[in-house]
Amino acid sequence: MASLRHLLTVVTLLAAGLPAAATAEQWLHYGGDPGGQKYSPLAQINAGNVGQLEVAWQYSSGELSRRPELQSKWAKVQVNPILLPASAGGHLMICTPFGRVIALDPATGTERWVHEPSVRVGGYATPEDPEGLKSPGFTNCRGVAWWADREATPDSACAQRIYVATHDLRLIALDARSGKACAGFGDGGTVALESSVLSAHPPAAIGEVKFSGPPLVINDVVVLGTSVRDFHRANAPNGSVRAFDARSGAARWSFDPIPRNPDDPEYAGWSEAAARDTGAGNVWGLMSADPGRDLLFMPTSSPSPDFYGGTRPGDNRYAGSIVALRGATGKVVWHFQTVHHDVWDYDNAAQPTLIELSKDGKPFPAVVQATKTGMLYIFHRETGEPFFPIEERPVPQGGVPGEVLSPTQPFPVKPPPLVPHEFKAEDFWGMTPWERNACVKAYGNKRYGKIFTPPTAEGTIVVPSTAGGVNWGGVAVDPQSKLLVTNVLRLAHFAQLQPAADDDEVRKSMQENMMGAPVRILGTPYAIKQSALLSPLNQVPCTAPPYAELVAVDLQQGEILWRSTLGVWDHTLPPPMAGPYSLPLPLKWGTPTFGGPMLTAGGLVFIGATGDDRLRAFDAHNGKELWSARLPTGAFAIPMSYEIGGRQFVVVASGGHAFVYQKAGDQITAFALPQTRP
Repeated sequence: MASLRHLLTVVTLLAAGLPAAATAEQWLHYGGDPGGQKYSPLAQINAGNVGQLEVAWQYSSGELSRRPELQSKWAKVQVNPILLPASAGGHLMICTPFGRVIALDPATGTERWVHEPSVRVGGYATPEDPEGLKSPGFTNCRGVAWWADREATPDSACAQRIYVATHDLRLIALDARSGKACAGFGDGGTVALESSVLSAHPPAAIGEVKFSGPPLVINDVVVLGTSVRDFHRANAPNGSVRAFDARSGAARWSFDPIPRNPDDPEYAGWSEAAARDTGAGNVWGLMSADPGRDLLFMPTSSPSPDFYGGTRPGDNRYAGSIVALRGATGKVVWHFQTVHHDVWDYDNAAQPTLIELSKDGKPFPAVVQATKTGMLYIFHRETGEPFFPIEERPVPQGGVPGEVLSPTQPFPVKPPPLVPHEFKAEDFWGMTPWERNACVKAYGNKRYGKIFTPPTAEGTIVVPSTAGGVNWGGVAVDPQSKLLVTNVLRLAHFAQLQPAADDDEVRKSMQENMMGAPVRILGTPYAIKQSALLSPLNQVPCTAPPYAELVAVDLQQGEILWRSTLGVWDHTLPPPMAGPYSLPLPLKWGTPTFGGPMLTAGGLVFIGATGDDRLRAFDAHNGKELWSARLPTGAFAIPMSYEIGGRQFVVVASGGHAFVYQKAGDQITAFALPQTRP
């Protein structure tokens, strides 16, 4: 009888255009549902029993042994698994950083089938950097997508499919039950896109453009964003979003966040040269969809180059925006730019999140865009009308020669910023007076002040950090209570534009650049030097803790409800990150945080996302930490939950982080309450 009720619930939800992931036994999409709520309606695990959670099973993908030369220096284990319906095999689906698609038994973690796409892993090779292919470049696969063909016979091959996008620019369709390629999709199950993607203007070299996020399926269309190389050249590769027919793989439409067509309404805001030569603006974060309204929501990144906008005067719309497109056609419905003329690398990376609110006594179908600035923007899904007023406020000026900054930036009146928006002289900090003095000596003569203070030749302390605020992990929302929970980074950043470095500096990797090595920005007079704001004595931050927090917001009222520090410094890290966090003391200061939270109907927030090997559970009502468990390494991913055989599981991937926590891992770990035994 229970299975019949479940089936009727799924049918009802699908008929209403609502995500079937809202049913108790399934997590069908990245983030749980097409709108990215990251919410589970399961309540078996709650505040009263969460302390009893134990490891139910643990699975290793084997990538550390299969790719030992890469380890976690290049691989990012950030997958959010999805659980398929029983009609599609009932598998728990994951992908590895190298594009392998794996079906697991959700109750035991046993491997059922594997699809090996034999992805070519390569870095960058350009005329300026011919040795680039010796660097493997970053590899990632945040997830796969599921789709059911309503026109197919239920038991036919590929009536239900899994889509995965690979680093070497292929879109692959697999039969969800067996893992076999779908013969009628593209060429034997694969749409090869490398030649078309790399030749799009501005063109790209091998490895400069990758697919790393999960495909998004809206009705019968599969949509792909791209990851484009940062910090390299003014004419970075094209950042178009591309859509394909879910059945055949035929191209349906593409959308370039840089408007190159004079007929586009936003083209007038660009110079002719900038509209022709600027790249990026790409969607490297996560997209979301409202299938019933045929609306696709995209968070776009900054245009190229990062940190200097002299080659691209103007606001640079549609970059740095949330853009709503019609899923069937790719036509713009509305858009809003959260950062004008971005020179801070404040990409919109977080998945736009859908929730039903009310305004003036009327329903308000909302989409929430969280940002690296720590601001939350809430809009009407159909019209783009703000839920709370948004004000254009004056911001600091005085960039480097050649720069033309926006005089204002958009600030929502509510909710308040989730992270600090100003750095003052008294904000310099150290564990001892000597360490604080070292920070003041290193950075006290640099420029600092309020948010949107621009990068300068003398160097600028940037707050919030270019890494957030809120990064790609995004937010979780409770559709009943209208509660939003997210993890935020509270570190400051340092950015300095120097006269162009020697040609050999071009070969500095992105990872080296983030540690302070200057990298020439090709096509500009400058090189960029950047890093976290760390003490030169011991590499501990020059700002006071906490460095990461979990924050809860009442979306309906626009008020912050609680904050809780996220992460402890009670462990030792391997080089090169041993310095900042090698304090084996129980210091509840918060660690760098990447990944995101999950909310459950049991009144809990589950989150990894820290550099201390833990998965945690917090009370969603007050932010109190209730439980934690050790993982093989840091879980810089998003947890998910499902129910099998009457038992609720909480599952998370762990694999360390290429920048902040180089402790290798390739595990998927499932937790559950102890089984009741006769």
